[in-house]
Amino acid sequence: MNAIFDNIRRFSDQAVRILPEWPIALLARWSVAYTFWSSGRSKVSGFLDISQSTFFLFEHEYALPLIPYQVAAHMATYAEHFFPVLLILGLFTRFAALALLVMTVVIQVFVYPDAWAVHMWWAVALLYLLKHGGGVVSLDHWLFRR
Repeated sequence: MNAIFDNIRRFSDQAVRILPEWPIALLARWSVAYTFWSSGRSKVSGFLDISQSTFFLFEHEYALPLIPYQVAAHMATYAEHFFPVLLILGLFTRFAALALLVMTVVIQVFVYPDAWAVHMWWAVALLYLLKHGGGVVSLDHWLFRR
């Protein structure tokens, strides 16, 4: 039995040495960015003209407590355009990840409480970025090297 555990440990150690961290960070950044950017683009016509259907959704389907639907529609739409750009660039990655994680929690709790199976994957990627940052293939790495 010890031989099995030793082999598993050796395999684990090898995987850590072989698999670089940068593609994981890049995939986490880009996959979350794509998800939120696509959602943001569905809320506008033209560049950033919020569509009437977006206001309707925020008034009737997304109805958040304490925030008027007009304000929520603007906040969500602009956030879904701004933070994904930061993630793609790897600029202020932890800040963008935190903002989108808060947005994910709000969506989960107040908008689509049954969609936890999707939101947990967003949260995992965002928590990874919060902990590890954007990686070596990011503007953060090149601008803020210590």
